[in-house]
Amino acid sequence: MKPGLLILISGRGSNALAILDAIEAGIVPAELRAVVADRRTAGLERAAERGIDTALVPRSAFASRDGFENALAEVIAGYSPDLIALAGFMRVLSADFVERHRGRMINIHPSLLPKYRGLNSHARALAAGDTVHGASVHWVTAELDGGPVIARAEVAIQPGDNAERLAARVLEQEHRLYPAVVALLLANAVSMGHEIDSTSKVLVLDRDLDDRGRPIG
Repeated sequence: MKPGLLILISGRGSNALAILDAIEAGIVPAELRAVVADRRTAGLERAAERGIDTALVPRSAFASRDGFENALAEVIAGYSPDLIALAGFMRVLSADFVERHRGRMINIHPSLLPKYRGLNSHARALAAGDTVHGASVHWVTAELDGGPVIARAEVAIQPGDNAERLAARVLEQEHRLYPAVVALLLANAVSMGHEIDSTSKVLVLDRDLDDRGRPIG
């Protein structure tokens, strides 16, 4: 049986669909068991159209974060995933929720972490005068965008770039990076979670890692 993957989204789900494309192409050795969202979203509809189980756990239906997270954890447990991928999931999760899923939950963020945690990363990179920007996949911890980084994709900032143009080029690389990291982790389960910490080497797409999650060199 292939390892199980569950993806959490809040929006259009483009990274979730990129991972699904890679699964269907035989690149990611996984069964996508469900896409789960915290609001009604186009990404949930697009996943359902492609035959993937979906679940809606609306934050607005709960009076407290604890109530929401307990319901979300129950849905996740029902699918028994080996790996949980946050893909544009716009909720800050509590330390308790993160601890319950420690070593099984990853996120993608549009910056070269630890730079520009949180929102507006593209505009902040431009304002800082950076010449290289990109995206990072990291383990989820209680610290926002602060978990150990597994891999990243680098994108050169071009003269005349604005936040929109830069975001579009970074998103293209996200769609390559995230499936590659999921493939890497699911093919090498011993490397998951506690084996990767802040002292581990950060892999760079196209330098250390190819699109299929295989080491280069």
